[in-house]
Amino acid sequence: MSARLLLFTGKGGVGKTTLAAATATALAAGGRKALVVSTDPAHSLGDAFGVPLSGQVGEIDGGSSFASLHAAQIDPRALVDDAWRDLRGHLRTVLAGAGVDELDAEELTVLPGVEELLALSEVRRLAGTGPWDVVVVDCGPTAETLRLLALPEAFASYLERLFPTHRRVVRGLLAGVAGNATVEKWDATADALGRLAENLEQLRGLLTSPTTSVRLVLTPERVVAAETRRTVTALALQGIRVDGVVANRVVPHPGADRGPAAAWLRTRRAEQDAVLAELADLGSVRTVEHRAAEPVGTAALLDVAEGLYQGRDPLDGADADGQLLTVERTGELEYTLRLALPIGDSSLDLARVGDDLAVTVDGRRRLVALPSLLKRCLVTGAELDDTGLAVRFAPDPELWMR
Repeated sequence: MSARLLLFTGKGGVGKTTLAAATATALAAGGRKALVVSTDPAHSLGDAFGVPLSGQVGEIDGGSSFASLHAAQIDPRALVDDAWRDLRGHLRTVLAGAGVDELDAEELTVLPGVEELLALSEVRRLAGTGPWDVVVVDCGPTAETLRLLALPEAFASYLERLFPTHRRVVRGLLAGVAGNATVEKWDATADALGRLAENLEQLRGLLTSPTTSVRLVLTPERVVAAETRRTVTALALQGIRVDGVVANRVVPHPGADRGPAAAWLRTRRAEQDAVLAELADLGSVRTVEHRAAEPVGTAALLDVAEGLYQGRDPLDGADADGQLLTVERTGELEYTLRLALPIGDSSLDLARVGDDLAVTVDGRRRLVALPSLLKRCLVTGAELDDTGLAVRFAPDPELWMR
């Protein structure tokens, strides 16, 4: 897929759908072929444009100013009915033929997160089958989005445990227990599962690609800002880049007015400015002023985009590249692995699990595959600095000479 992928998410109610629609509208007005897709169950993307949307890509009429804006509202439930029902039924048949109780087979084939996973797969399909320069995704609220973006890796692990890739072992077991008919069904199912596993790997590649990034939307409130900070860390832990933070609904400056309303605005703006100052370590935070009227339609969305981007390219800063993991030699017999994680005040736990380093931040765990050099080393220490987490390694005498 060659299209630039930009995902918008944030705590529920912060206005991410409006800003995603405004960004896509501005990109189209600037001459790019833009597609905006929503995976948010709230189905509010059509409301932002003032037109009904469906799972099929449709053109948004922007008048004479542009003619390259398209949109779609993904319905995960319909995708489950179309794409998962047959495979799930086939899996139940195979398990039942192998002697698994019908009720157990039903439970085993209820894979967690399949609706969200199919929605993400549909985004990938739409992005790869059109002439788009940019695909903007209006994701669900932050918690749902974090789960969605972690699904390809988690789902692949679940699939491997349930239906291992060592097909010959499973095939032989089924032949002995259930006969050749079940073996043939297993072969067909295993082929389908192989295709699913390949799709999962492609999804993981898409999410961690340099052409994919997340833009976080917040309102300048301490509770929301704290969640945003945790989200930045969680996404970095998954190897997904955050290219910017947008503060929405910033109250306007009251100017020289000294009336009661102006005093309230001045106090509220001072509180918001203090919250934004605390987010300075996350980089430049774009701001959008609170509006008296709800922006609906392409003209109003373009006005929002002008206030947001101030005439600059909406993709400015979206192509900054950075590596999550780097390794350097820091002594004659010492190596340092650096994880670019904005941990801040988050709780952190490290553990060595075989050839992986298990990193847990605020309860979110990620297994980081160690480079081959470090697999023969022992962890000797770890510390936090301005760049994130630094883990020190030294050669394991028992393994180094092998």
